[in-house]
Amino acid sequence: MIRREFITMLGGAAAAWPVAAIAQRNAMPVIAYFDVAEQPQVLAAFYRGLADNGYFAGQNVTIEFRSNAGRYDRFPELLSELVRREVAVIATINTPAALAAKTATTTIPIVFLTASDPVRLGLVANLNRPGGNVTGVSFFSAELAAKRLAFLRELVPAATHVGVLVNPTDATRADTTVTDVAAAARMLGLEIVVLNAATRGEIDVAFETLARDRIEALFVAPDVFFNIRRVQLATLAARYQIPTAYAVREFADVGGLLTYGASISDAVRQVGVYTGRILKGEKPADLPVVQPSKFELVINAQTAKAIGLSVPDKLLVAADEVIE
Repeated sequence: MIRREFITMLGGAAAAWPVAAIAQRNAMPVIAYFDVAEQPQVLAAFYRGLADNGYFAGQNVTIEFRSNAGRYDRFPELLSELVRREVAVIATINTPAALAAKTATTTIPIVFLTASDPVRLGLVANLNRPGGNVTGVSFFSAELAAKRLAFLRELVPAATHVGVLVNPTDATRADTTVTDVAAAARMLGLEIVVLNAATRGEIDVAFETLARDRIEALFVAPDVFFNIRRVQLATLAARYQIPTAYAVREFADVGGLLTYGASISDAVRQVGVYTGRILKGEKPADLPVVQPSKFELVINAQTAKAIGLSVPDKLLVAADEVIE
């Protein structure tokens, strides 16, 4: 863990440091960083955002990393510990952590990343003037879900039923996804079948259900847990030959067929930027919620060929990247 590595590094050097240097180290601001699991690439993006404001872990700021191993119910316990310590900023990389943080404190600044509507969630009062102690980055968009489903339909024009895979432990995001996809599906003449998965085993069961019920395609909801299990998801989709659409391009890198959405790395970097600006004295209430302006369509042509799917020229031309 980041915290363990950092403490080990300090422990080896402390004996050689003068008392004044140790006191200065102890006075460094502490950032509480929450994610479902350790994701080195995601954390690196956060560090880049901090560096943009002159903050470097171990030099002038301490990072306390916390994960819940996929158990969202642990967030309140983890947060209460850090609130008691009066950390300088809380950075959350998923919606349940952001909601738990907002419940835990009204004074410590919170910077969130969410794929849901932060106003609807009650995280902020307004996107432009958040108010309170919370701001962050949101790549929520009902239109985004509709566009992703439309791309999937273009790949599988004969489909009549589409599975929607959601994580029930993040009920708010699951409900939002189902609502948005259902609305888009009606416009496209599709019926949706909702599948729940919150563990590795339940993902396996979901694909067995898709195959058994002959559901022609799958829409995977944006969710940190699914991001972490992306190799499993892409592998199962290939094994069962189910055309599948995902929210972030990292899925395409491991064999996912189609992705459409904003860059997670850019979004997390912005969380780091806002964290740094708050450490410099700016208030969350004055920092508008960031919304991405660029969305990328990535198609894995190798995967399409492997499952016997022909990608229409229209989609190939529209794609920002085609993985051959």
